Amino acid sequence: MRPTEQIAYVRRYFELMSASKIEDIINLFEADAYVESPFLGKMNASDFFKKLGKASRESKLTVHDVLLGENGGSAAAHFEYDWTLASGEQFVFQGVDYFKFSADGRFSSMSIFYDTHPVREDVGDKYASA
Repeated sequence: MRPTEQIAYVRRYFELMSASKIEDIINLFEADAYVESPFLGKMNASDFFKKLGKASRESKLTVHDVLLGENGGSAAAHFEYDWTLASGEQFVFQGVDYFKFSADGRFSSMSIFYDTHPVREDVGDKYASA
């Protein structure tokens, strides 16, 4: 996959997140791909996004930058997440998602990085009921 295609693929992920298209998001990942989340730890990507979908009412993600890894197998995106939970509570925070690409160009993993202190203080364990 060429660098421009990798950037477009990462940006597509964020478009699908903003549109809450969970199944389409899952299809961007390999079947055995995983997500590492500050809230949920390491999970199968499909399970993670289904859980996120149940916990969320609306998501708006604004990508500030996509950076490619020096060996061509990874990318990182700096974003702002305007997240409305199923309960109606709203939170806005910035983070970085780090993606690894598989040989076929899909995501093999994603690691999520953000300052969890203010979010955890406000959100608590909102995934518990999802």
